[in-house]
Amino acid sequence: MPMTAPPRLMLAQCPTPLALAPATSARLGRSLWIKRDDLTGSHLSGNKVRKLEWLLADAMAQGATHVITCGGVQSNHCRATALAAAPLGLKPVLLLKTANGKAADLAVPLQGNLLLDRLVGAELRAIDAATYARWPEAMAAVADEVRAAGGRPYVIPEGGSSGMGALACAEVVDELATQCAEPPTAIFCATGSAGTLAGLAIGVKRRGWPTRVVGVAVLYDAPQIKVMVTRFADEAHAMAGTPKLEESDFEVLEGFRGRGYALTTPPEMALIAEVARGDGVVLDPVYTGKAWRGMLAWLGAADPAAAARPVFVHTGGLFGLMAFGSEIV
Repeated sequence: MPMTAPPRLMLAQCPTPLALAPATSARLGRSLWIKRDDLTGSHLSGNKVRKLEWLLADAMAQGATHVITCGGVQSNHCRATALAAAPLGLKPVLLLKTANGKAADLAVPLQGNLLLDRLVGAELRAIDAATYARWPEAMAAVADEVRAAGGRPYVIPEGGSSGMGALACAEVVDELATQCAEPPTAIFCATGSAGTLAGLAIGVKRRGWPTRVVGVAVLYDAPQIKVMVTRFADEAHAMAGTPKLEESDFEVLEGFRGRGYALTTPPEMALIAEVARGDGVVLDPVYTGKAWRGMLAWLGAADPAAAARPVFVHTGGLFGLMAFGSEIV
C-alpha cells in the first residue's frame, strides 16, 4: 500500500548507493552488500538525516524557534540535528550525556561531532547518566524554559526515533527494491534508539518480502528494543497506515556491546581498521563496528539460505570515529 508521508524537507542525498564489500565477500564466500547511508551527505552524513527531513519539517510547520534533542557527547544524531536546524533559523539545544553531568565535561578537545555542534552555535548542556535515563522529562524541562523565555520549542526524541522517524527509515527498503535484483535474505543494522530497525521492518513487511531484519543491540537490551520497535510501528500505522509489527517481524541480536555503549576493545578497533583497508568502508566504534561484528557472527551460524543475500545498512558515524584516534590499531 502506498505510504502517505507528512511534509518533509530535502536534506539527504538519496537514494544512497548499494556497494559490494569485496574483501568481506571473499571471506564469506558470498556477496555482502552495504547500503551506504553514511553517504547521505558530507556534514549531514548518516541515516539520522532521513528522520530529520520529516521531523524538522514538522518543527517548521509548528512555528518552532528551538529544537531540543539529546545524545552522547559524540552523538551523530545531535550533530546532524544541529547542522540541519541552524540554517533553518532553529536554535539547536543539545542535552549531552557526560561522566559527571557538568559543563566542565564538555571542555574537552573539540573534535568530531562535538566540534561541529560548536561550529553552528548549538547550546550544549551536560547531563549525567541518571538524568539521561529520564531524557523525556529532562527535555520537557528545557522546553518549559524555552517557553518561559518566549520561544516555541520542538522536542526531537532520542535518536530521532518515533513513528515519524520510522516512516523515514522505511524508505531504505524502497530504495533497495530498485537496487537489488532479488530481495535480500537478511538486512542488518545497528540498533540504539530502535527507529531504524522499526523502519526497516516496516518497509520489509509492507513489501511482503521474506527478508529477515536483524538489529544488533548497541545500547538497550532486547526486551526494551522490542517494545520501542512495536510502539514506533504503531505510531507509524496511525500516521500513514503502514503495517503494524509483531515481534516475529524482526530480530534483536545481543552480545556485541563489548565493554558498553561508546566503549571499545582492541578487537573492535582492529575490525574497523580491517574493513577500512579491505572494503574501503569506514565503520565507527559506537554503532556500525559493533553491528558488523554481530552480522558476521549471525551469518556464520545461520542457515545458508537465510545468509545467501545479506545487506548491511551503514548508518554513518565517521565524525564520531575522530574522537577515538588514540585507540585505532
